[in-house]
Amino acid sequence: MTASSPLLIGIAGWKNSGKTTLVTRLVAALTARGYRVSTVKSSHHCITTEFEGSDSDRHKTAGAHEVALVSPAGWTVIGGEGKLALNPSPSPSLNEIVARLALVDIVLVEGMKRAPIPKIEVRRIAQGEGPPLAPSDTHVFAIAADHEVPDTNVPVFSLDDIEGIAQALLATAHIAESEAPQT
Repeated sequence: MTASSPLLIGIAGWKNSGKTTLVTRLVAALTARGYRVSTVKSSHHCITTEFEGSDSDRHKTAGAHEVALVSPAGWTVIGGEGKLALNPSPSPSLNEIVARLALVDIVLVEGMKRAPIPKIEVRRIAQGEGPPLAPSDTHVFAIAADHEVPDTNVPVFSLDDIEGIAQALLATAHIAESEAPQT
């Protein structure tokens, strides 16, 4: 994390694995520690409106400074006013999206499971089908799961261990708890 670029962390997993819930809980935990956090929400659905309880609304409600919403229908950055004005052009790259966000300390990227960024894999027993990501993705530095995960080379956290997951996230950038922004 530098003064000009945020720490980018992916939250990746298959459908119904709990990605949005983990993102919102991490946003709340990190903002409570004094970090400014924005999010990128990637969806395969053609989202054209934001409504109360939508994933992007949940990100904002949890305390995200801005939410970049990316879907096949277009993309937008939702700020404090919460207005959704889709740009129907093809989605820019992740780096271009992050460059359009206001400067923050951390950007959590929900979805984009193939992005070459450090990421936490989310797993639930009841999730959609798909193979585990960690064995074939060297960018996965931790797994958050609601069950035992045998035979892995990365730390495994309970989905409810938000403090442990937040510490692992900060450790990827070698940020000590004593370096948290002063509020």
